[in-house]
Amino acid sequence: MRKHLTRRALLVAGGTLALAHSLRPAFAQNKMPIGVIGAGNIGALIGGLWIKAGHPVMFSSRNPDDLSDLVAKLGPLASAGTVAQAIAFGRALFIAVPFAALPQIGSDHKDALKGKIILDACNAVPARDGAAITKEADEIGIGIISQKYLPGTRVVRAFNTLGSTVFETQSNRPDPKLAIPIAGDDAEAVRVAEQLVRDAGFDPVVVGKLDAARKFSQRVGPAYGFQGSAAELKAKLGM
Repeated sequence: MRKHLTRRALLVAGGTLALAHSLRPAFAQNKMPIGVIGAGNIGALIGGLWIKAGHPVMFSSRNPDDLSDLVAKLGPLASAGTVAQAIAFGRALFIAVPFAALPQIGSDHKDALKGKIILDACNAVPARDGAAITKEADEIGIGIISQKYLPGTRVVRAFNTLGSTVFETQSNRPDPKLAIPIAGDDAEAVRVAEQLVRDAGFDPVVVGKLDAARKFSQRVGPAYGFQGSAAELKAKLGM
């Protein structure tokens, strides 16, 4: 009888371990490490919301020591590193830098960025980014230009329409959640972006491919600066 119980206990333990092992990939996918390039208002705020949702986040800067206060405030899931370290760390990346910085980042880290899912919050502003790159984004489409300067990556435009104060005050508000329009060419990257938008406390709305990003992340787009629910956003865009 004792041998039978011992054998049964071993079988139960083995089954439990097997179940835990089978669940591990799903957990890892839900709580993925995220690298943030650009730890300004938007980068720090959205990265902080992901930390609250349980994601480990590495914020990056040319001088990572400057981020020590931010990391200390956000707790043990937060860390700081160089841009190269954040790229290596993240299964997904969030980039929130001046738009004119994209060509240099894409060139400097071309090999490391290859295949990475990137949520791109960068907008082109003439006074800051220069007339040439802003005109290119306006005429060709900002999503297309983001992809041009981040070759080999899987870009999804997200968190482009509003400022950090709105994101901070409206995150995880009672239903209906604030809608966040997103656009991307890669289906898997879009699915990951949808989940990360939800984890930050918002409701994702897939507007279309990257060329559709002009509808919400260019100053003349009908949904630029729009605040509302998913249903209201879809109505605004005629979806």
